[in-house]
Amino acid sequence: MPVVANRGITTRTVTANGVDLHVTEAGAGTPVILSHGFPELAYSWRHQLLALAAAGFHAVAPDQRGYGRSSRPAAVEDYDITALTGDLLALLDDLGEERAVFVGHDWGR
Repeated sequence: MPVVANRGITTRTVTANGVDLHVTEAGAGTPVILSHGFPELAYSWRHQLLALAAAGFHAVAPDQRGYGRSSRPAAVEDYDITALTGDLLALLDDLGEERAVFVGHDWGR
């Protein structure tokens, strides 16, 4: 069940691709999936969630696997690009959508 957090931002847990993802979201319309990198959380997108919702989008920011309140698989290979992108596609399935805009960032090089 969604929990209303702050100014229309809600949180919930989605079981996707074999893990539980803690998801923060706001708005309605075309989905925009906001993917954080190391060492961030979905919280990093709090300002963008509100701005995108105000612009008519459904902004969705999951804590990636291994971060925040999402599942933490033990095996290193459970964090490869196939698993990570699979999580995002499974999240899209949970939303009942076939298409979305994906935005991501990382501290990597």
